Formats: sequence, C-alpha cells, structure tokens
Amino acid sequence: MAEREFTVDEANALLPTIVESLGRIRTARQVVLDGGERIRRNAPTNGGGREGKEYWEALATLRRDVESLNAQGIILRDPESGLIDFPSRREDRQVFLCWQLGEERVAFWHGPEGGFSGRRPI
Repeated sequence: MAEREFTVDEANALLPTIVESLGRIRTARQVVLDGGERIRRNAPTNGGGREGKEYWEALATLRRDVESLNAQGIILRDPESGLIDFPSRREDRQVFLCWQLGEERVAFWHGPEGGFSGRRPI
C-alpha cells in the first residue's frame, strides 16, 4: 500500500484536477498509440517531422501527468476508463477508495484483493 491515505473528502476535492489530468493523459495516450509505429518507421529517414514532434510531446505529457498522480499517492488503474484508486483506511484496515471518470464523486471502496469488481458503496 502507498504511504499516503486519503479521506473521502480529500479524494473528492482532488477530482477536478484529476479530471483535467485524465483528459491530457487520454489524449496523449491516443497520439502515442496512433502514431508510434508510423513515427518509428519515418524517424530514421527524416526525424519524424511534425508527427514526430507530436509523438514526443505526447510521451512527455503522459509521463508528467502520470508521475504527478503517482507523486500525490493516487493510483491510475486504467487511463482509458479513467479508473482511479486512492489508498485509504476503513474500519482499521487498508482499502482503496475507488472512482471512475464520469462518476460525480468518490462513492465506492474495495479491499486490496477486490479490485473494481469488488467495489462496495461507501
């Protein structure tokens, strides 16, 4: 488990920033997935051009935003669905507060072994 533990209120307060970060992560991820092979093919002959620049900028964005979440103790489980876990404590045991992009607030939790399928309402 991570060192930091979040309360529901702390996790909810971070959601607007997380939503922005997830938007950048998802966009950058798509650029990388769409352009990666094409850039690798073209890079030896012309350095990748505009597409190469977009690709490397997308990689930098991914790294920056994912590392920022990590540094805050937030766990990005799935960038595409926007699945996030916040380490927490419930009834004196370690758990994860669970949130997914599109949900209004953090309203679920699960144990370390439960994952998304083991989500329970708070």
